[in-house]
Amino acid sequence: MHAAVVVFPGSNCDRDLAVAFEAAGAKVSMVWHKDTKLPDGVDIVGVPGGFSFGDYLRCGAIAANSPICREIVSHTEKGGYAVGICNGFQVLTETGILPGALLRNAGLKYICKTVGLKVETSQSAYTEGYNAGDVIDIPIAHHDGNYFAEDDVIAQLKGEDRIAFTYTDTPNGAKADIAGILSANRRVLGMMPHPERAADAGHGGTDGQALFRALTGALTPA
Repeated sequence: MHAAVVVFPGSNCDRDLAVAFEAAGAKVSMVWHKDTKLPDGVDIVGVPGGFSFGDYLRCGAIAANSPICREIVSHTEKGGYAVGICNGFQVLTETGILPGALLRNAGLKYICKTVGLKVETSQSAYTEGYNAGDVIDIPIAHHDGNYFAEDDVIAQLKGEDRIAFTYTDTPNGAKADIAGILSANRRVLGMMPHPERAADAGHGGTDGQALFRALTGALTPA
């Protein structure tokens, strides 16, 4: 599996994401936001967490207009895989690749702690390493992680089994307790919690490993 990890000014989880991919057996290419092409042979694009462009205007809004994001949109429209984590999830909603928006946390405060996530579906390349109903511990670190979408969108996500993760105790006010969602073709995942920060025993937990291992298994040719 060949993963491309995008770097924006203000990204601070790009290396963490690259290391998690590499530990699961992937080849990783780092891609600067001003690049106009993805590397040849990329299977999945990782859009990392952080504070791209200082979170000015709206979180992820400026990054979503970077040259590389036009390539990410094209990549996903052609059926390519992409994962956006925290600020990366915000970028994917701002590009329109995923529905909804990430609003300011209900408590109006930045939250940094480990939370419980319920795996809502195992029917994706990202979640097939878990069983639906599993509860895993994954860190969060965000100020604008309150997922919002109109009721009809929430109903569609539920009806199409596209909610990947929910919070067991919602920390930010997210509608329907949503922590992560899938695209209609199930090849794009956006999630606020950080599985790359729970992919090594030195992090204090390894519940994120299964996500990266499942991806590598699904996207590596036999």
